[in-house]
Amino acid sequence: MSRIPSVLSQLSQIVEIPLIFMTYFNPVLSYGLEEFCSACASSGVSGLIIPDLPPEEGSELEAVTQRQNLDLIYLLAPTSTEERIRLAAQRSRGFIYLVSVTGVTGARDRVPADLEAFVTRVRKVAAQPLCVGFGISTPEQASRIARIADGVIMGSRIIQLMEADESMVDVADFTRELRYALDRPSRI
Repeated sequence: MSRIPSVLSQLSQIVEIPLIFMTYFNPVLSYGLEEFCSACASSGVSGLIIPDLPPEEGSELEAVTQRQNLDLIYLLAPTSTEERIRLAAQRSRGFIYLVSVTGVTGARDRVPADLEAFVTRVRKVAAQPLCVGFGISTPEQASRIARIADGVIMGSRIIQLMEADESMVDVADFTRELRYALDRPSRI
């Protein structure tokens, strides 16, 4: 974990978009909440996504992230209750991560039919931008989701491409296709 701040610091120097660090809570706890958040902030990280930290248990980390000017981004699933949605809307900073499907992450063949209703349900309560992730694997799916959400999160497919082609050519091609689809959502 000691190399992470240096890698993030280098990356933050060459990209203009905010860097969001996604990790599980145990490594953060082991590193130390203050130390981890301080290292992230000084390395150019803008926010944290901790999938296994529910908002009901996040108050201590929330306080630390706020002192370090980091956004703590909570996740909501299609099965989230209205109470959980309200709580995440009250406590998430930056945006809210909407999990498109129940289950585990990974590429899927299609966008869930009830996704628009889920986004609408959360939008009634939340003022933050809503970003959808989990299972999005094609530029066409991303384009469809971009019509109903404020952002699209695509990780598993990019990791698959990285693992299959060390030259990163496939990742670059996919990224261009994705950018094209998102810039022209009405054509797809």
